[in-house]
Amino acid sequence: MFTGIIEEMGKIKQFQTGADICILTITAEKILSDLHIGDSIAVNGTCLTVCRFDQHAFSADVMPETLRRTNLGKLRPGDAVNLERAMAAGGRFGGHIVSGHIDGTGKIKLLKKENNAVWVQIDAKPEILKYIVEKGSIAIDGISLTVAKISDLDFSVSIIPHTGEETTLLHKKPGDIVNLECDVIAKYVEKLCAPHKSDGISKNFLAEHGFL
Repeated sequence: MFTGIIEEMGKIKQFQTGADICILTITAEKILSDLHIGDSIAVNGTCLTVCRFDQHAFSADVMPETLRRTNLGKLRPGDAVNLERAMAAGGRFGGHIVSGHIDGTGKIKLLKKENNAVWVQIDAKPEILKYIVEKGSIAIDGISLTVAKISDLDFSVSIIPHTGEETTLLHKKPGDIVNLECDVIAKYVEKLCAPHKSDGISKNFLAEHGFL
């Protein structure tokens, strides 16, 4: 599990692809300090498993489903990526619950400065937007952010200077693709309520399931 608080920006060193291989190698500094084989690292919000590392970089296998769901397949050597290690049991929970399992991608529509902040507007598909609520949480390329505005076609977040300096988001431009992970709580609620959609959530339903 992650929190969406980016620890550092790494750089793509190599992307090995072939008939039976897809390995992403990323240079980093801070996250290598206590890394182990098998550890989970969120790369642009995508949970990957470390398969090897040295003093300067780590590598992870990337499966086809991950490439279909995320922007990792578009990365090239030299590109910057957001990195976060899995949350330590005794660590502070500074962002929100982030699983590292990407729901899909969105496209940056607009970046607009407002005083010390920058508005970022992102187009997304209806199947993602249905889980997003104003003032709720969203992970964009692994960054835990608060949704400031939402419409039927897009949503917007406002980026403070610290987030802009410590992550890749403000280095992007309109048209760039970003990974999106919606708040997992919304998906669980939808799943649990699915059998009762025809009747809606009634007082009897709430009492039956221990809420009243």
